[in-house]
Amino acid sequence: MPLLFLIVPASATGLVFLMIKTNYKQRLFLYFVVIFTVFAAGIFFFEQSRERKHKTIALEEKLDAYAGLIDAAIRRDSGRLTASALPLGLLPDNIRLTIIDRQGTVVFDNAITDAARMENHAHRPEIAAARETGKGSHIRISASNEKEYLYYARQFDRYYIRVALPYDIEVRRFLKADRLFLYYLAALFVIILFIINIVASRFGKSIRQLRDFTRAMEHPAAGAPGTLPELPRPLFPPDELGEIGAQIVENYRKLEESRKVIVLEREKLLQHVHSSDEGICFFSAARTVEFYNGLFIQYLNTITDAAGIDPAVALTDAAFAPVAAFLRNREPQEAYFETQIDRQGKIFAVRINVFDDTGFEIIINDITTPEKTRRLKQEMTGNITHELRTPVTGIRGCLETILGHKLEPEKRDYFIRSAYNQVLTLSELIRDMSLITKMEGAPQSFRQEAVNIPALLNALRNDLEIPLRERNIRLTWSMAESVVVKGNRNLLYAIFRNLTDNVIRYAGAGVTATILVYNEDREFYYFSYADNGPGIPDEQHLNRLFERFYRVGEGRTRDTGGSGLGLSIVKNAVAFHKGAIVAKNRAGGGLEFLFKLKIEN
Repeated sequence: MPLLFLIVPASATGLVFLMIKTNYKQRLFLYFVVIFTVFAAGIFFFEQSRERKHKTIALEEKLDAYAGLIDAAIRRDSGRLTASALPLGLLPDNIRLTIIDRQGTVVFDNAITDAARMENHAHRPEIAAARETGKGSHIRISASNEKEYLYYARQFDRYYIRVALPYDIEVRRFLKADRLFLYYLAALFVIILFIINIVASRFGKSIRQLRDFTRAMEHPAAGAPGTLPELPRPLFPPDELGEIGAQIVENYRKLEESRKVIVLEREKLLQHVHSSDEGICFFSAARTVEFYNGLFIQYLNTITDAAGIDPAVALTDAAFAPVAAFLRNREPQEAYFETQIDRQGKIFAVRINVFDDTGFEIIINDITTPEKTRRLKQEMTGNITHELRTPVTGIRGCLETILGHKLEPEKRDYFIRSAYNQVLTLSELIRDMSLITKMEGAPQSFRQEAVNIPALLNALRNDLEIPLRERNIRLTWSMAESVVVKGNRNLLYAIFRNLTDNVIRYAGAGVTATILVYNEDREFYYFSYADNGPGIPDEQHLNRLFERFYRVGEGRTRDTGGSGLGLSIVKNAVAFHKGAIVAKNRAGGGLEFLFKLKIEN
């Protein structure tokens, strides 16, 4: 609330300041009172001065008549300046008469016995004024008899006649202004105060209602979620101030509604940011942190060396050097920047969006999986192209030889068989790629049933009897006849078929492949598929055996046949059956695959 400072005398050398709390009506009333008081005091003092002046003039006119009377008497007496020639009896007893020649010498003074000894009066104020304008007056204490007089002097041809009236109580009372005007002003002042109070109350009511309205807005009553609080409806007077107050209230209501909408939208935005799968942090133009989500801190701690919760590290850490360089050197029209950071085996995409107020946001996204997928697809496309080129080139060469040359039947049959074998390789590659694509894209299309694994292995051994015999490979298994897996028969067959093909192609002749169930629990059978061949000397290849078209040695697949997708099919088929597979070198030599398959319940 505003403070009103009142100053009151406290001592001869100091002042005391009193602070009184006032409202708008009181201040407005006080302002009007002060203005009218100053105005009334001015009128009062002006009127008092004018009345005093008029009475002084009337008194001087009376003294001027005395001076004229003395001059007329002197002229009748042939201009003699003697006491007997002066009509002193016509003057009141209290009138002092002084005659002064043009040089200022006192010729006669009825209040002083020895006038000749009086000092020169040429410089007396009333004489000096009479010398200039013909008449002059002055109130002062006489140097001759130390009495206070109202002096009046008039200039004549040969002398000055000065008439003085003692400035006593009677004269003071005569010159004092009439109090009637003061009473009139006081009555008018009271009436004006009443009117001012009414006007101030009128203005104060509107201001007070606005004040009450703003206070109510500071602590509004709680309402239903998403609705505005019940606002007071002040009744303003029907005038300009009332219209302004009503407009202010209406504008506030609209502003409150807009603010509510903004708050709701902000909450939606914050919820979206918090639930976003991107790490987001907003910075002001001064590069202070305004808002961030938890994922931003998680990614930041993965990228930077020191763990913490300060998002501003993104502006100073060495890993974010491209970000700092962009913010430091960017042109005004540059509002977007993107880079990648490789850390801890992960790939992060970092984006910067600069806003119009030069504030900005930093967005971090973990693109490890899609980036690896992109690279894998790119690599796979190259591998497919590479794998297709060999059989297609072989087929083309054989056909060109047959069509371009006249061959003997034996050579012609040789090139036809070579082209046929290449077509088989190409068909196998297309078949395997189609199977992998189907497992990844439409696993629901595979019918599932209870599959007896020993019966499946018997069928497999019969199908591969010839290549197993040619390579002198012995395929055995050790498991109960009741081992049944819930899954797709063709995919389960593909698992053991491709593992056996891998032994036939790479383990060498005269080896033994052993399949056994080394453990089981309520959900899974745990299988081991091992051979006693040479294994893989460089163990760094073990983790990549299941990649598509991956070769331990260049040219290995072409020399031994196959599409290069066998182990990739095995991995996907095991995953289809809720399992996982790993490869390892055996301690006694050979390669072993360990995997688990879902039990039929």
